Amino acid sequence: MSNIRVAVAMSGGVDSSLTTLLLKEQGYDVFGITMLLSDDRRDNAMEGDIPKYIADAQKVAEGLGIEHHVLDLREKFKECIVDCFVNEYAQGRTPNPCVICNRQIKFAEIWNLAKSLGADYMATGHYARVMKDENSQRYVVKKGVDNHKDQSYALYRLPQEILSHVLLPLGEICKTETRALAEKYGLIVADKPESQEICFVPDDDYKALIRKLSPEVLKKGDIVDIKGKVLGRHDGIALYTIGQRKGMGIAAPEPLYVVKLDSQKNQVVVGGAKDVFSNGLIADQVNWVALDDVKEPFTATVKVRYGNRENQATITPLENGTVQVDFMEPVRAVTPGQSAVFYNEDTVLGGGIILHSI
Repeated sequence: MSNIRVAVAMSGGVDSSLTTLLLKEQGYDVFGITMLLSDDRRDNAMEGDIPKYIADAQKVAEGLGIEHHVLDLREKFKECIVDCFVNEYAQGRTPNPCVICNRQIKFAEIWNLAKSLGADYMATGHYARVMKDENSQRYVVKKGVDNHKDQSYALYRLPQEILSHVLLPLGEICKTETRALAEKYGLIVADKPESQEICFVPDDDYKALIRKLSPEVLKKGDIVDIKGKVLGRHDGIALYTIGQRKGMGIAAPEPLYVVKLDSQKNQVVVGGAKDVFSNGLIADQVNWVALDDVKEPFTATVKVRYGNRENQATITPLENGTVQVDFMEPVRAVTPGQSAVFYNEDTVLGGGIILHSI
């Protein structure tokens, strides 16, 4: 198997490091690629002149006796991910940058470099599985066996041409086993803490990031109820998200929740607990994974945010790559900018970006 060459996206954490080790143990000709996304000392822990996560990846690669490459994606990452992240919030949407990054940056750019270096496959430390469906002859994404860590939701936008070259060895094990194996093999990152939720948001404080990068988008406006009555003032719709309860500074006889962000009127619309629920949604930019050329309505379970449970729904294809999702029971906090991902048991059928609830 040594003639099969695999590039591993090494982030310097325990997941990608164990992925590298496992593939090497299985006899693959493995090498590592680490993305340089920012070298800003305010955003990264540094080790000498390089970010610590890159230094850690290099140390793991050296310990395993494999080659390691650094892929400079600072300019593209800022343009495609960071700037778009801020702009989405400014438009009253709540983005999932990991979903976009996986498609446009992580898998696309690493695979491009990997191919130029002679790779047959690329691998990551995601807790999900990629398999070929012999009936449809399509490559499909399936949930990882660890239900608590499953990351299939974040991979639904990957196209067939990339999925056909992806290996995800951690999809078959649980996170606790990852830690145990890393310790058993003596990886230097075995006890390294989990990375923050969004890699470019220090301390997971997206509001502070927006204030730092684009304070001009934070325009004060009205907080209104669902009938349009002014209840208070906000400091910028980018600082709010659907379903939010705290931090509005409004006294009311019952709890109030954000139910809509109106970028046209620069208003935060609030309502009672029942107003946060939706009967359905419209999504665009749909990517079909296990299905091809969908024309008719079908039933599936739908996840509207990473970490949320799935909900039974009917998905109806519309025009121009959009779909309508009608839930069997109302769903809380359907949020524009997040992804609606469709499942048949453990298989990702496809998904799209939520435009609005219905």
